Amino acid sequence: MKSMLKDAGILFAITLVAGLLLGCVYQITKEPIARQEALAQENACREVFSDAESFEAVTDFTEEAAQTVLNEGGYSAASVNACQEAKDASGTVLGYVLTVTTHEGYGGDIQFTVGVRNDGTLNGISLLSISETAGLGMQAGDVLVPQFADKNAYPYVYTKTGATADNEIDAISGATITTNAVTNGVNAGVYYFQTMLQQGAGEGAANE
Repeated sequence: MKSMLKDAGILFAITLVAGLLLGCVYQITKEPIARQEALAQENACREVFSDAESFEAVTDFTEEAAQTVLNEGGYSAASVNACQEAKDASGTVLGYVLTVTTHEGYGGDIQFTVGVRNDGTLNGISLLSISETAGLGMQAGDVLVPQFADKNAYPYVYTKTGATADNEIDAISGATITTNAVTNGVNAGVYYFQTMLQQGAGEGAANE
């Protein structure tokens, strides 16, 4: 009996010390991790809005409300995870940076940022997370990303026979699932912008 109590006491002491150490580690690393995450977010924003001076989260944005909007628009296979205002040095809103996740990728979710100017023109997209097939879907960064720069032709569609219109995106050879996922994700982001942000952006510009 005494042995059991002794063993239980030792186990309790080890658990307590381990818990305290983990708590200390968390407190020590919490702020650096938060700073790194904030820096990564800002870098991602600058990838698609290089002429903005600063970025500020849209205060009334929630993922749940955004999903409702996307579902109503027929984009239930995508999510808008974050929404940032892109501002110039005077604080004027130039447009928005949306973080979009499409759930239609061949290898799982694909996440990227989309930079949209107030008139609906895409600055472009920047991939944040992708795990498609090597040599096929993983070519999205080289093949798909450049095609969305300076476009204002929603809705976008992909083609296997060579783009002949502004809204057409050349598909990655052998990776139409990846192409479709990214294209639909971009459309979802633009739809959210047009539905929830563009009117306000236009009003803001008109009042300046």
